[in-house]
Amino acid sequence: MSQAQSPPPRGTDPDRFRMGPTRISTLVVAGLAAAAVAWLLISALYYSGIPRLPWLPVVTLAALAVLEAYAAVNTRGRIERRPGRDPVNPLLVARFVVLAKASALAGAIFAGFYAGLTGWLFVERTRAAVEDRPAAGAGLLAGLALVAAALWLERSCRVPERPEDERDTDQRESRPGQR
Repeated sequence: MSQAQSPPPRGTDPDRFRMGPTRISTLVVAGLAAAAVAWLLISALYYSGIPRLPWLPVVTLAALAVLEAYAAVNTRGRIERRPGRDPVNPLLVARFVVLAKASALAGAIFAGFYAGLTGWLFVERTRAAVEDRPAAGAGLLAGLALVAAALWLERSCRVPERPEDERDTDQRESRPGQR
C-alpha cells in the first residue's frame, strides 16, 4: 500500500525564490492604483496653488525607454551570437533583467499616475487644466513606452531554446556506452 506524499515544507522548496517573468496583471493593478491616487490628489489639491506640471519627468521616462529599447536590441543580438557581436556577460544579463523588472513596474506606476492626471484634466475646464494637458498626456505616453521597452528588454534576456536535433545529440553524448 503506498502512502500519499505530502508537499515539501515551505522552507525547503528550491523554487520558492525563483524569479519569473513580469506579470501583466501586476502592472495593470499598479497602474490602476496609481491612477486612483493621482485622481484623488489632483482633485483635492489642484486649486490650492500647485504649479504647472513639469516636463522633466516626461523627458526622463522617455530617455529611459529609449535606452532600454537599445539595450534590448543589443542584448538579444549578443545572446544569439550574431556575427560581429561580442559574447554577452551572464552577470550583465542578470542585471538587465532586474533593471527591466523594476522599470516595468515604475513605468506602470508613472503611466497610471499620468493617466489619472490626464483624465481629471480633461474633465476640468479651467485654463490651467488646459495648459497642463500636454505634459500629462506626454507623461502617460512616456510611461507606457517605458513599460513596453522594459518588457522587451526582459524578453530579450531570455536564453533561446535549442533546436530538437541539438538536444538529442547532447543526450546521447552524455550517456557513455550507449550508441
